[in-house]
Formats: sequence, C-alpha cells, structure tokens
Amino acid sequence: MARFEELEVWKRSARLSADLYKALFDLRDFGFRDQITRAGLSIPSNIAEGHERGSAKEVANFMNYAKGSAGELRTQIYIGMDIGYTEREQGKLWLAEAEEISRMLHALIKAIRSRAP
Repeated sequence: MARFEELEVWKRSARLSADLYKALFDLRDFGFRDQITRAGLSIPSNIAEGHERGSAKEVANFMNYAKGSAGELRTQIYIGMDIGYTEREQGKLWLAEAEEISRMLHALIKAIRSRAP
C-alpha cells in the first residue's frame, strides 16, 4: 500500500481539518471549538496511525475509528450551524466533504477486509 501521505482520503481529511482550525480560530466557545477541531484532526490522524500498523485487522480498525470521527464531525457541524457558529453555506461544504470522506473510508475498509486472510 502507498504511504499514507499519498492516500487521497488522508489528503482530503487533512485539508478539512486544517480548514476547520482556520475557520474557527476566533471562536470564543473554547469547548465547542476544541471538540470540533479534535474530531476533524482525528480523521487523518487515525488514517495515518492505522496505515502504519502491521496487520490488515489493525489497519481496518483504525480506518473505522477515522470513519467514526467523520460521523462525530458531521454531528458537530450540524450543531454549529444550528447555533450560529458556522455559516450555513460553509457548513454544507464541510458536511459534503465529511460525507465523501466517510464513503472513501468505507470503501477502503471493505477493500482491506476483502484482502485479509
């Protein structure tokens, strides 16, 4: 398998995480800001950590963690939009990207499991 830095799902999730940090930098609700940025950061971090693991089972587990974090992130984006922390248009873009990342992770998990002995 390629280096994790070459995986499109890692690149996209890292970019999304950076976008979240930049957009929410001035948010005064530190609890919310910390939670949403951690969820976003967890996606590429788990992809990278899983990729560096030895067995297909471990790799798939970490890709699952990343997928779970993508779901957590989507929840926080919806809430951020509802309470006015995130503009609707920006929130919709982040949601679409998080959903696509989830689909990509699902396909990757499926591929890993189908190759596992």
